[in-house]
Amino acid sequence: MSKLLSELGINSQLQQALNDLEITVATDIQEQVIPMVLNQTEDLVALAKTGTGKTAAFGLSLIQLVDLENDNLQTVILSPTRELSQQIYNNLISYSKYIPEVSIVLLTGGSPIKTQEKELKSPTHIVVATPGRFLELLEKSSLDVKDLKNFVLDEADEMFQGLKENLMPILKAMPKTRRTLLFSATMPGELKDIVHNYMHKNQLSVHSDMATLGHVGIDHQYMVVEPIEKLDVLLHFLSTQEGGRGIIFCKTKAAVNKLAKNLAIRKISSGALHGSLTQGIRDRIMDQFREGHLDILVATDLVARGIDIKELAYVVNYHLPDTHEAYVHRSGRTGRAGANGLSMTIIQKDEIEGIGRFEEELGIHFKPVDKANENDIESNNALVWAKKVFKTKPNREISEELKQRVKTVFHHLTKEELIDKVLANYWAENK
Repeated sequence: MSKLLSELGINSQLQQALNDLEITVATDIQEQVIPMVLNQTEDLVALAKTGTGKTAAFGLSLIQLVDLENDNLQTVILSPTRELSQQIYNNLISYSKYIPEVSIVLLTGGSPIKTQEKELKSPTHIVVATPGRFLELLEKSSLDVKDLKNFVLDEADEMFQGLKENLMPILKAMPKTRRTLLFSATMPGELKDIVHNYMHKNQLSVHSDMATLGHVGIDHQYMVVEPIEKLDVLLHFLSTQEGGRGIIFCKTKAAVNKLAKNLAIRKISSGALHGSLTQGIRDRIMDQFREGHLDILVATDLVARGIDIKELAYVVNYHLPDTHEAYVHRSGRTGRAGANGLSMTIIQKDEIEGIGRFEEELGIHFKPVDKANENDIESNNALVWAKKVFKTKPNREISEELKQRVKTVFHHLTKEELIDKVLANYWAENK
């Protein structure tokens, strides 16, 4: 039976903030990690899938351990993306609501570095950062880590896959007396080397809910398509998910832009997210997605790591990811907080072998499903077209004279007759 967070040693101020957030029951990772961080001093390696409450597991503990008599930097939390860092920062601010003396600073790219340097001149207890901006400030001597007590690497597998060149000098700059808390969904070989070389040998280890990396509540499916029909098959799949929200993952920024443009042309509620967009645009798109103004997010792997939305019904792998770890993180966007989810992978014939390797490595089963037939795809494309017409705003520049002349052409038709003729015309032009 799950414990209450109040039973894990959390102080009254943190409990009050959690009550405001209506968070009372501890997840498995929180039940294991919070007492360890609060009561022990060893390094910690925690393997836990996404969506299990890792931020609260380390965040609550480290806020409570802040020495308010000491104005020096005491905790650094690194995560791979701006979005995830922002999310962690927001959570920590919420948790520390009733301990205003705790100073938490967010350091990410996309924001003026001079403003961040100014913030760091004031007493700062906790820093949440992306590796690139943290290293930049470290090299400018704007950060002093000599008294650092706790060093957190969140989503460590993702950071060492794409950001190793920034992380290695940071690891070397950390004081040897610090405690390292490493959180990861997977443990690839390169990360094992980092654990061996940069963490104490008597480290603590936590494996939370890792019996299957594929997430118990997620239905893993794949369908095989020809390259020319990939977009049409995707559009048909999206029509079957109407009312649900999801993320479509592409391998490259160019692919994200191309697919997002195709969806926008069809007036499908969607937005694109990748690393070449400015921080302001990324923030706006993320806000629109979180608030439900967008139904679909088209994204690259790295940028999407900051997305923690419980209501996502599905993810689509429009391109098969390069690594098993990437698939774990993609599929982990859905089926969160105990909900069920769907991870659909759209592949070509020469990629079927890759599905078998993913099954073997991750211990999950992919269910093959048939792609929509030609008639269903044509019918769906007509429906997509009709919705596009419906969502098209009137063109105020069209003259009233022309409108009247067109009305004269159609004036004797009933609504049903007009629909029949419009559909027949669409069908003739698109067959």
